Amino acid sequence: MTAKIQNHSHVDTAPDILKKIALTKKEEVEAARKKLPSLKSAAADASPALDFKGALRKKRLCVIAEIKKASPSAGLIAADFDPGKMADAYGKAGADAISVLTDEKYFQGSPKYLPLVRSILPQMPLLRKDFIIDGLQIYEARALGADSFLLIAALLELPAMVDMLELGRSLGMEALVEAHTEEELAHAIEAGALVLGVNSRNLRNFEVNLDVAVRLRGMMPEGIVSVAESGIKTPADAERLRACGYDAILVGESLMRGGAENCPAAMSALRGEQP
Repeated sequence: MTAKIQNHSHVDTAPDILKKIALTKKEEVEAARKKLPSLKSAAADASPALDFKGALRKKRLCVIAEIKKASPSAGLIAADFDPGKMADAYGKAGADAISVLTDEKYFQGSPKYLPLVRSILPQMPLLRKDFIIDGLQIYEARALGADSFLLIAALLELPAMVDMLELGRSLGMEALVEAHTEEELAHAIEAGALVLGVNSRNLRNFEVNLDVAVRLRGMMPEGIVSVAESGIKTPADAERLRACGYDAILVGESLMRGGAENCPAAMSALRGEQP
């Protein structure tokens, strides 16, 4: 099954930065291929996954707080980076779920951050934020304690997306499937994604336009969980997305720049709560 998934990733037609990242991921996956049996065993032995999708179904706007040190678009975001401290701050500030960047080369993340955050927040749903092109990475996510994982529609042809969604569900995980265009969103819906994300950042030029998230929200079917990603910096941004129907927002850069001490106020403001 893993080889089948790998053959379906369409790296050649992905946006430039995605193409570059995906080629790196293919190298990483092949280097780790010998670990697949042990990853499958560890995934099977892991504690049951928490309900990521259910955690984002509330009467108010939910916040997925992201642990992110750097990004290709913003460069270094947190010079004094302490993932454990931020995880604790996010938990105390009432985050509904936490996204953990595990890509090392482009985002200065690490797979090691997942078990670290899990040890600090045992009941918090965790999303593995990475560039998933192979089933091995999904087994690894579960083995490391993740409850969900990101799939980027621009990286995957439809059969691969279906396979990866099914693999995740067999491990108790519901993936967050991310789109930036109408075509990508249509593929995600056709694949049967139940948690749909819209990235307002154009990965070809890194420009952010929240109009993208607003427009694509209207294409989503009833019953799914909707997540807006990227470029959410102010309470006004969050309110605009809530007003057009989003269940949750994924926020990393603004929270990371604000630091742990500012998390409670920042999180309350994003949710529209009065001080």
